[in-house]
Amino acid sequence: MPEICRFLGIIIAMYYQEHNPPHFHVRYNQYKAAISIKDLALLKGKLPPKVFGLVIEWASQHQNELIEDWELAKELQTLKPIRPLE
Repeated sequence: MPEICRFLGIIIAMYYQEHNPPHFHVRYNQYKAAISIKDLALLKGKLPPKVFGLVIEWASQHQNELIEDWELAKELQTLKPIRPLE
């Protein structure tokens, strides 16, 4: 699973040839989650509330880049790194 961003111990990644809806995966310590790119909804898993808030803040700033990486992943192309939350 290619990592596209890492900040504050949070790892953001995408799988190649993944199922719809477009989404990304988050790992933080023992927590794992999948989050929709379009509406930033939690699709699967669980994150601590503070971490979830940070991930949503980051994702809202980078939705276009996330969609671009989603399209690249569908085509088995190299994903582009995305800047971390500052």
